[in-house]
Amino acid sequence: MASLLQGRLPVNQDLLLMQKGTLMRKVRSKSWKKLRYFRLQDDGMTVWHARQAGGRAKPSFSISDVDTVREGHESELLRNLAEELPLEQGFTIVFHGRRSNLDLVANSVEEAQIWMQGLQLLVDFVTSMDQQERLDQWLSDWFQHGDKNQDGRMTFGEVQRLLHLMNVEMDQDHAFQLFQRADASQSGTLEGEEFVEFYKSLTQRPEVQELFEKFSSDGQKLTLLEFVDFLQEEQKEGERASDLALELIDCYEPSDSGKLRHVLSMDGFLSYLYSKDGDIFNPTCLPIYQDMTQPLNQYYISSSHNTYLVGDQLCGQSSVEGYIRALKRGCRCVEVDIWDGPSGEPIVYHGHTLTSRIPFKDVVAAIGQYAFQTSDYPVILSLENHCSWEQQEIIARHLTEILGNQLLSTTLDGHLPTQLPSPEELRRKILVKGKKLKTLEEDLEEEEEEPESELEEAELQLEAQMESEPQELSPRSKDKKKKSKPILCPSLSALVVYLKAVTFYSFTHSREHYRFYETSSFSEAKAKSLIKEAGNEFVLHNTWQLSRVYPSGLRTDSSNYNPQEFWNAGCQMVALNMQTAGLEMDLCDGLFRQNAGSGYVLKPDFLRDAQSSFHPERPISPFKAQTLLIQVISGQQLPKVDKTKEESIVDPLVRVEIFGVRPDTSRQETSYVENNGFNPYWGQTLCFRVLVPELALLRFVVKDYDWKSRNDFIGQYTLPWNCMQQGSIPYPDLGLHFRTNSGSKADCN
Repeated sequence: MASLLQGRLPVNQDLLLMQKGTLMRKVRSKSWKKLRYFRLQDDGMTVWHARQAGGRAKPSFSISDVDTVREGHESELLRNLAEELPLEQGFTIVFHGRRSNLDLVANSVEEAQIWMQGLQLLVDFVTSMDQQERLDQWLSDWFQHGDKNQDGRMTFGEVQRLLHLMNVEMDQDHAFQLFQRADASQSGTLEGEEFVEFYKSLTQRPEVQELFEKFSSDGQKLTLLEFVDFLQEEQKEGERASDLALELIDCYEPSDSGKLRHVLSMDGFLSYLYSKDGDIFNPTCLPIYQDMTQPLNQYYISSSHNTYLVGDQLCGQSSVEGYIRALKRGCRCVEVDIWDGPSGEPIVYHGHTLTSRIPFKDVVAAIGQYAFQTSDYPVILSLENHCSWEQQEIIARHLTEILGNQLLSTTLDGHLPTQLPSPEELRRKILVKGKKLKTLEEDLEEEEEEPESELEEAELQLEAQMESEPQELSPRSKDKKKKSKPILCPSLSALVVYLKAVTFYSFTHSREHYRFYETSSFSEAKAKSLIKEAGNEFVLHNTWQLSRVYPSGLRTDSSNYNPQEFWNAGCQMVALNMQTAGLEMDLCDGLFRQNAGSGYVLKPDFLRDAQSSFHPERPISPFKAQTLLIQVISGQQLPKVDKTKEESIVDPLVRVEIFGVRPDTSRQETSYVENNGFNPYWGQTLCFRVLVPELALLRFVVKDYDWKSRNDFIGQYTLPWNCMQQGSIPYPDLGLHFRTNSGSKADCN
């Protein structure tokens, strides 16, 4: 079966040449460089590879998996092999998610350009696909999986195999009936549109049809008034339902006559439900919707710990890719550990460990290039400086020369501020957080008094050093005698403006001795202890000063703590090991999914009020508790947990979790549906009562029930409570259909 997108794909000479195939060198490391034959399939959407032309091919990647294509000189690995492999013939395919990059080297510059341009053309095409085109491509992918002998048609035996691949446990007689019904040509096989009809018969959604017919008088369409009723009663749209109904019909009704008559067909209804407008994530939270003119300390800031690491903390690889990936996912505070390197060039790595090392200037160049590709709001460089005076001067020079106008090296207006600037004022600026010799007031004096002698200058520097942020020792170095730290270089000190790092002693000490532009870092253990012992004081501290929390040095596997308890106390920079997937990063992604993924989220009012009485461990009135009712209706096309076992079919269940203040943190789950990952139905209602909804995150998790061991993870989706849309909500990315209702008057009984 040719791709259902055939005829809509761009016609391009590069693509035609890619479909003929090209022998290229696949590069994994300095020692692993092997020739492979890559070919774009006829569907224009998948690339296969083989050891040689005409050899046994297997899938390499789908175009929908590709994020972007980079030139060879942008690849850290290919740059390290520049003497052996010509950079101009190389390129890198960067994938969505956590999949490793694919570095390839062609036999000529022309061949490399053909693949770079062709792939980028297809990536742009996939990005611009509408919903129907995405469905068509999805069907083509399944047909490719099921058509084992690749003859363009499917026998019933191949259909049975496909059903197992699609997670469907179906009676053989019923499956054969659906097959015969779809086989309009009576050829004993399914081709093209016949397969589409077979798919439609598999994916009938009685619960959606029932919902449609509840509001439709004739069961065929929704009139404008009927659709308004649906939006008001089911989707809780209120007064704007009338205007919204016209907009949605115009957007999602496929027939021109339906648009003219202001009616919505079943196909249009489905298109709306599975669109962003029908998503559980409220579309009003997608753009920048918060006030971005408040001082920097009034926001949660997406933050990374040891950003250079892409593996563990002891032997893992250090890479500029860690910075690129963090910045592209919206991270706004990255960490740079800098040490003296060879040939006078500072290096970045996790000190006193076996992690690999990268040049500091490469890190700065990557930050300069990618800092504002995802968000225009400021990036904070959290410098951990372990360098000698001489190499500190090199650090300052690289920051100044490479970042240029992006680097903030003085106050915005040259005058002494009374509060931190806002994200809006700091758009497209990079700020240095680190140690500083003087106060900001001294820096801004028109006539600075020079030290009378070298001894006085050294004393000033040592005094500033004692005030600076303490470094957490790794497990290897805790038993070693702590060495004296190098004296801070004035040129590097001068680049620290609004984010001077200082040691935290107590909240009283901070109030009496520190200024608003000084910031302290807390280990997770210290921050937890402070929240328990003096939660309200911590909240008040965070109303006027920035705090950074970082993982324990004992987390050598790059695991993460739960960031929620630190957000509850108003801590702004809660740094995580972003290379490690799991619950903790799900919460981080969920919180920062809002506000255009800008990396800045405005804290709730009670965490910004200098007179706040809020205690994260003991939240009390005046918070208005709310009740959330979630009916988990059905699922569709859930992926297999183990794709290597064709016969295995999942037994899915859904768990709904609430994360927030301690009394609000809870979870409930449905029963499991046996042997059905294709269209499971639950129809179960879960109820939660939440005391502080402003801090709550919702996490939906799909698991494969296993009575012998822990349930296997299938997928999850996390979002802030305040961005949850009410009503009948399918969530296609997770394959689920919900009905949600929340409010102070909702009842669990």
